[in-house]
Amino acid sequence: MDLTSSQHNYLQNELVRELERQEGEKEDEQIVAEIMRRRFFPAVITHETWEGFHFAGHEIRITEATDCYGAVVWPSALVLCYFLETNSKQYNLVDKNVIEIGAGTGLVSIVASLLGAFVTATDLPELLGNLRHNVLRNTKLKSKHQPCVKELSWGIDLEKNFPRSSCHFDYIMAADVVYHHPFLDELLLTFDHLCKNDTVILWAMKFRLEKENKFVDRFQTLFDLEMISNFPSLNITLYKAMRKDSMKASLPN
Repeated sequence: MDLTSSQHNYLQNELVRELERQEGEKEDEQIVAEIMRRRFFPAVITHETWEGFHFAGHEIRITEATDCYGAVVWPSALVLCYFLETNSKQYNLVDKNVIEIGAGTGLVSIVASLLGAFVTATDLPELLGNLRHNVLRNTKLKSKHQPCVKELSWGIDLEKNFPRSSCHFDYIMAADVVYHHPFLDELLLTFDHLCKNDTVILWAMKFRLEKENKFVDRFQTLFDLEMISNFPSLNITLYKAMRKDSMKASLPN
C-alpha cells in the first residue's frame, strides 16, 4: 500500500526521533563512564576508609562513613563536580563566593575551592568533623582561598547565621539534597534565604520518588529552573536556577 505524504512524513519524523534517542543514550553512557572513571579506590587497605577522585587537576581523597546519608559520596556529587570542571569557562568560579548546602563529605566544595572560589561548606553539626577533615586535607596549600566549614541546619537561625545584609553568594551548590527526609519545607526556605537576585543555583538531583517531582514544582514557584544536563542512566538531572522577579514570587502555603 502506498503511503500518503503525511504518513511518509510521520514515519520519517519517528525515525529521526528514534535515532536521536539512541544517539542521546550513547552520549549519556559515554559521559557517565567518563564521570565514573574519576573515582578510584586505595590499592592497599589501610586503617582509614577513603575513596579517591580526580577533579580540577588534583587527586582528592575523601573519608566516608557508611552509617550516615550525609557522609557518603553520592553520584549526583560526581555529576556536579564534572560539570564544574568541564564548564569552568562559562561558570568561572575564580574569586566567586560559593556556598554548598548539604555538603556531606565535601567533594563539591573541595572542587569549587580548587577551581578558585571562596567556599563555605555547610551541613548538620554531627557531620562537620568529617567535612572539615576532608576539606582541609584536600585544599590546604592547594586552593587560592581556604574554604570555610560552617553549620547550617535547614530553616533554622538563617538570619542569625547568614544575615541577608552581609551574606552574598554568587553560587549556591547542592547535590542530592532532596531525598527521603521530612525537611523539604525547610530546604526551600533555605534556598530562598540564601539566594539574591543575581545568585546562580547549580543543583544536581537524583529522582527516586514522587516527592522529588513535587518539590521541583514548589521550587519553581520561587525560581526559574533550567535543565542544563540530564543523565537518564543515573536518573540524575542537573539544574541551573535563579530567583524569579521578587514582586511575583512568594512561598506557597
